[in-house]
Amino acid sequence: MAEQLPTGRPTLEAVAARAGVSRATASRVVNGGDGVRPHLVEQVRAAITDLGYVPNHAARTLVTRRTGAVAVIIAEPEIRIFSDPFFSRQIRGISKELTAHDTQLVLLLVEDRGDYDRIERYLAGGHVDGALAFSLHTDDPLPAITRRIGMPTVYGGRPGWTGAAGTTGEHGPVSYVDADNRGGAREAVRYLVSLGRRQIAHIAGPLDQTSATDRLDGYRDVLLEADPALIAEGDFTAAGGARAMAELLARCPELDAVFAANDLMATGALGVLREHGRSVPGDVALVGFDDAELVAESTDPPLTTVRQDIEGMGRLMARLLLRTLDKAHGAHGVPGSVITPTALVRRGSA
Repeated sequence: MAEQLPTGRPTLEAVAARAGVSRATASRVVNGGDGVRPHLVEQVRAAITDLGYVPNHAARTLVTRRTGAVAVIIAEPEIRIFSDPFFSRQIRGISKELTAHDTQLVLLLVEDRGDYDRIERYLAGGHVDGALAFSLHTDDPLPAITRRIGMPTVYGGRPGWTGAAGTTGEHGPVSYVDADNRGGAREAVRYLVSLGRRQIAHIAGPLDQTSATDRLDGYRDVLLEADPALIAEGDFTAAGGARAMAELLARCPELDAVFAANDLMATGALGVLREHGRSVPGDVALVGFDDAELVAESTDPPLTTVRQDIEGMGRLMARLLLRTLDKAHGAHGVPGSVITPTALVRRGSA
């Protein structure tokens, strides 16, 4: 006769009995504790599978002091997040890494300044073990919030907010992941110079974000005496790129190349150039930044751009945070930073 399994929801005691171990040993295996001999671990895991045991989340949290969840905070309005493929790719990378470590992603959006009070209450309420935050601006209050409540946090982007100073802020080490924005910008502009272009304009991102200032610095590294009239600030959107391109053409109608600080602004610039009867790349060469395939490969001509591993950076952010949580069991301030390489992808627009 087949063995009868217990009815109802299996308990930890049932797992221990089936595995032939004490409840304490079964608990250590379930909660990832050390000090259990390998063959006993296998017995407990087999019992969990046989019984279909699912740990009680609340009880597990009391034992491990971990919720098994991480907040992902994007300091941008919802309309930007769902229209810019950069964000979806970074979230995808984060999600893959967290899923691989059995950790839940909780997405928190910042529509306006009033949302920070809500986010602070949520983080302070013990709902998550740590936070991943990106697209921060200079005056963003989030770093002060996470520091005040002692929330382990990894940032996407080089620290540039008020109170930060490089990789170590005034209040301790800052963990972050970023691309080599300055180096990628230099490569893009050097390529335009190699094509014989002489009036090279730049559409910058919002200059209260370090990714934009680093790319502007890379442009200036190559063009040491660039005319300020050849620089216009956008906002990382297609509409912002279009506005900046129209401004540049009005000021410098003789320009023959444009380096846009992201692909969406490059698409906006491309539309304005066409409206003004300028062919790309014949009259004006155009280079973007990101290599967001849905954007760069869908333009006509396809966009020459600087590739950064957006999904990979998301995974690295999650990996850094999980390492912090594992090392310090929730302690704040374990340092770590990663700068990832960039590469120019040559397509038809330059």
